[in-house]
Amino acid sequence: MSLVRHCRFTAIDFESAGAARGKTDSPVQVGLATWSLENGHADAFVSYLQTDGPVHWAARKVHGIGPELLTDAPSLLLLWPEFKKRLAGAIVVAHGKGTEKRFLRAFPGHGFGPWIDTLLLARAAWPELPDHSLGALCEHHALTNIIRELVPGKSWHDALFDAVASLVLLARLIESHELTEMSVDSLLHPDTSIWHNSRRI
Repeated sequence: MSLVRHCRFTAIDFESAGAARGKTDSPVQVGLATWSLENGHADAFVSYLQTDGPVHWAARKVHGIGPELLTDAPSLLLLWPEFKKRLAGAIVVAHGKGTEKRFLRAFPGHGFGPWIDTLLLARAAWPELPDHSLGALCEHHALTNIIRELVPGKSWHDALFDAVASLVLLARLIESHELTEMSVDSLLHPDTSIWHNSRRI
C-alpha cells in the first residue's frame, strides 16, 4: 500500500429521493471532489440525477431537492465517464459508505476502491465524542467555515458540500494523528473497539 502522502482521495456523496417502506430508493444528486496532500482540494463535480420515482417528502425536507430541479438532469448511467475519470485509481472516501456503495452498484464490476469510511475513522480517532455525524464532527473541529469557502453558497445535504466536508475532515484527522508517513492501509480498517465498548456502558 502507498503512503498517505502519495495518495489521491476522491470523496463521493449521494442525496436520495427517499422511499416508502418496501420501495427502492434512488439518487437525485451526486457530488465528487478530490484531495491530496500534494495538490490540495480540486476536481469538484456535482449534478442532479434523473429519477423515475417521486422525491419523498421526508427526503425533500432534508436536502430541498424537488422534481423541478430534476427535469433536465442526466441519468446516473449517463455520468459513467465522470465517475470513471474521478474514481478510477483513487482512494474512495465517504461518510457512512453504505449508501454510496449501494448506488454505485448501477455500474456492475466498476472496481472502484479501496474505500475509506470517515464515519468509522472518526469513531476510532475520537471515540469520546457524543456525535459522529459529519456535521457534528466538522462543527466540533471548527471545519465548517473551511468547507463553506471551498463550496460557496451551499450547505449541509448538498452532495458536493458533504463530499468536500468528508475530505476536509479526513485531512484534519490525518494531520492531528500524524498519519502522513503511514501506509494508507491504516485508514482502511480503523479500530473502533473503544467506541463500541463505550456504547455498551
